[in-house]
Parts: sequence; C-alpha cells; structure tokens
Amino acid sequence: MTTGRTSPAVNPLVRLGELGQSPWYDYITRDLMTSGELARLIADDGLRGMTSNPTIFETAIAASRLYDAEIRGLADTGRSAQEIFEHLAVADVQAACDAFAGVHHATGGSDGLVSLEVSPALARDTDATIHEAERLWRLLDRTNAMIKIPGTREGLPAITHCIAAGVSVNVTLLFSVERYAEVIEAFLEGLERRVEAGLPLRTIASVASFFVSRVDAKVDPLLDRLGDPEALRGRIAIANACAAYRLFEWSLGTPRWDRLAKAGARPQRPLWASTSTKDPRYSDVRYVEALVAPRTVNTLPPETFAAYREHGSPVVRIQDGVAAAPGQLRALAELGIDLGAITQALETEGVAKFAASYSALLAGIEAKAAVLAGAGRS
Repeated sequence: MTTGRTSPAVNPLVRLGELGQSPWYDYITRDLMTSGELARLIADDGLRGMTSNPTIFETAIAASRLYDAEIRGLADTGRSAQEIFEHLAVADVQAACDAFAGVHHATGGSDGLVSLEVSPALARDTDATIHEAERLWRLLDRTNAMIKIPGTREGLPAITHCIAAGVSVNVTLLFSVERYAEVIEAFLEGLERRVEAGLPLRTIASVASFFVSRVDAKVDPLLDRLGDPEALRGRIAIANACAAYRLFEWSLGTPRWDRLAKAGARPQRPLWASTSTKDPRYSDVRYVEALVAPRTVNTLPPETFAAYREHGSPVVRIQDGVAAAPGQLRALAELGIDLGAITQALETEGVAKFAASYSALLAGIEAKAAVLAGAGRS
C-alpha cells in the first residue's frame, strides 16, 4: 500500500514533514549557526531537528580551525581537553537549540530538538550514565535539548531513570528489534513513574534511534558468499527497521499506552539513523525512501540530506516493507545467517567506534591546544 504521492514542485524534504516524518540533520558545527545556514535549512528545507555524536564532533572540532581561538583561550586557563570539549559542545548544542526554538514551539515540543551524547566510555556503566545525563541536561538548560543514551543493556535502567526525572532522551545505537522492545519498556516505565509521582508527561520528548544501513553492510557480504544475493541483498536492513516500526505501532495500540497518552504522554518515535548508503551499487537515498512513515524521524547526514532534496520521491512506503519483512527475515534465517548475532556485534562495534572517536577527539584537542600555545609564545 502506498499513499501521499507528491508533486515534483514540492521540496521533497518539506514533503517528508507533511507526510508525518521529521527530517533531522545528523551533523553539527559552529559555522552552521554563525553563517545562517542552519536558519536557511529550517526555513527552506523544513529541517526539524539535529543530532550529534562523538564522530561528528571529532570532525567539527579537532579537524577544523573553527574552534582554535576558543581552544587556545580555554587551554590558557588550565582547562583539560575533556573540559574544553564539553564547553565547545554545550555551546554548539545550545546555539542549535536556540535556532530551533521556533520549530519546537510550532510543533508543540515534538520537534526542534537537538541531541548531545553522554560519553560513550560510560555505555556499560548505568550509574555513571545517569549522573552524566542529568549533569549535561542541567548544563544545557534548554527545553528542546535531548540527551543521547546508548541502548545497551546497561543503558536501559538509565533510560527509565532519566525519563522519570524529566530528561528528554534520544536512545541511540539500536540494531535489534529485541533490544528495541526493551527500550519501549524502559520508556514506558519511566513515564509511569512520573505519573505515580504526580509529574507532567507533556514536557518529555524521546526518540529511539534505530540504525539501518550498517545492517546491510554486515549481511550483504554473507549473502554474496552464499551465491544468492538477489533475493535478499540490500533488503534486510529495511526489513529489520520495518519490524521495529511494526512493534512501535503495536505499542501505541495497547491499554497501557492509552492510559499514558490520556495523561499527556507523547510517543517515543522511531528515529532512522545510519541512513546514508554504504554500498555504491544502491541509490544514495535508498534508506530514506523505503522508510517514509508517519510518526517517525529520519536523521540524515549532509550528503544524504542534499541528495534527497535533489531527487527524493517521498511516498509513505512503510507498510509495504512491514508486509514483506517477516518473509525476508525468515528466509535469512533459513540460509543460516543469525541476525541476532549480527546486531549484537553491531552494538558492540558501535559503542567501540564512538568511544574511539571520543578518545581521538580529546587527543586532537590536547594536541591542538599545545600547538596553539606554542604559536602564541613564538
């Protein structure tokens, strides 16, 4: 079933919003705000939010000269590399939150949200994650900020605690439908704790970031080795995401959710992450087109965002994928490919990748601070 066909004259990114999917930007850097580019993306392309992660900040801060003067000034006051990074990241997220304030107001708090991630080094430490999430939330001091918490097993209690405490949470690094089910439970439990405490629910925003294209990057080579790539190649990541969406829809039809919604809760929307195309044989908007769906978010890196603006064809296709997913996932299992093992490996690798980017970021800031200090003395 497909619905909502659009005129080619309409900006495809704007049309996504009209179809119920919020396009967010998977990128942040200081000059986006200072140049006016972010304001243009919001006004012209219907941009509705922004996400960040350690890899993005590594590129923005350590690999550019945009922050050099500030790094030198902070280093001169004796700040550590971690303190310098936090100062710069918080300032960028606050500026982005301010730029999105109008969107946040116009959407009643559903969009106009900007995410900052807790240190990925804490992904296996529940108590430290809670402490860091609450501290960053207070530091940002913006109603349209979100704190990213990894959806690891250890992250689940932190998600519940933070939702109950009134922190808006972006649950990141989700790869399996099974873990996503646990995240839904953690979210609902947090809301229920707020109800029991007599606290409002309407102020809470949350998304569950389900990673997409990385799944095909793992599965496709296994299919190639089996010599039967055509039936399933490039389809499992989308099938996995569609299975997650089916679970999301089911969760909204339960009496439990109905009680929370009547108390003012808003859904924890699925957010499609890792939607850039890794295989050049596929369309550069493959993982956007297939997952257009109401009550979802798609966070696009700049290249994918620009590609979709240029040649996207927004139509709600999710139900086609939901219908096909069970058969595709069953066929994968019949080939002897264990999707559960693959998604667990992807979670482990994702945590390690972000932790490595965070370490490289701090090392880059430290090295840059030393160079800048030396240049100042010469």
